[in-house]
Amino acid sequence: MESTLYIVAIVFALLLAGTVAWLFIKQRRQIRQSEKKEAEASYKAEAGRKAGAGYQDDTGVIPSRQMQLQAYERLILLTDRIALPNLIQRVHQPGLSSREMQSLLTLSIRQEFEHNITQQLYVSAESWDAIRNYKEQNLLIVNQVGSFLPEEASGNDLNRQLLDLLVQNPKASLQNVVAEVLSFEAKKLL
Repeated sequence: MESTLYIVAIVFALLLAGTVAWLFIKQRRQIRQSEKKEAEASYKAEAGRKAGAGYQDDTGVIPSRQMQLQAYERLILLTDRIALPNLIQRVHQPGLSSREMQSLLTLSIRQEFEHNITQQLYVSAESWDAIRNYKEQNLLIVNQVGSFLPEEASGNDLNRQLLDLLVQNPKASLQNVVAEVLSFEAKKLL
């Protein structure tokens, strides 16, 4: 009888240990599944942000599509405003020296960019990088061409050299490429 009681106690202990082990394993699986779901949600949010469709700022606010579309619209306008032919036409002032015109062009590019800097909150990182690279390229072109002109050159000389460069090398400007990137990103929101 004592041995039967001893066997029942062992079986009971094994059943209890098995039940506890089973509950422990079940709990661990649930934790892993919830971690996996959180990781997938995080991955999807990051992929959406990179695509410009689900960007979420540090406050957890997701910009509305309308705000994102308006940002892309403003950045397309910015690319047009800092395109060198348009910029030259807009800021040209007769009687300026080459250095003064160079300064005026670079100042205008920087001001246009700074005026739209907050739009980066609403667009994809790739789109913002394209805008920033376009701005830097235009500044580089203006400064490079300006540095090759003689000290006594006029603003008209600088403008003519810039326009000649763009006519001879249409691929020297990133305007069309940047505009296409922005249009593509905006169309994904529609």
